[in-house]
Amino acid sequence: MAPEDIKKLRQELGCTARELAGALGIEQETVLAWEHGDLFPTKRFVGRMEELRSKGPEAIPRKKRKQATASPLQLLSDPELWRLFRKLLSHPELRSAAIKLAEAYPDPTDAPPS
Repeated sequence: MAPEDIKKLRQELGCTARELAGALGIEQETVLAWEHGDLFPTKRFVGRMEELRSKGPEAIPRKKRKQATASPLQLLSDPELWRLFRKLLSHPELRSAAIKLAEAYPDPTDAPPS
């Protein structure tokens, strides 16, 4: 398998070198060395990459990326928040249920200053 074939495989699978390495159980540096032509994959790894290709992008385990916490102003600009707020104002039974549900969650204003 040539370096350009490995790059093409990653494009087909929509994955990073790190993700491909994880799926193969090897280090990212090895995949990068294959892509640069410094090393070449053994027949065993070529077979495993072909299996991944046949399974498609779902075969690549991916870590969920940590999303940045939205600021209060960003949250206030969310139309879904205002839709929920209107429903809470309009439906007393929904408001009661939301109050009961919210009891299990700490109030951010009660947190000690950092």
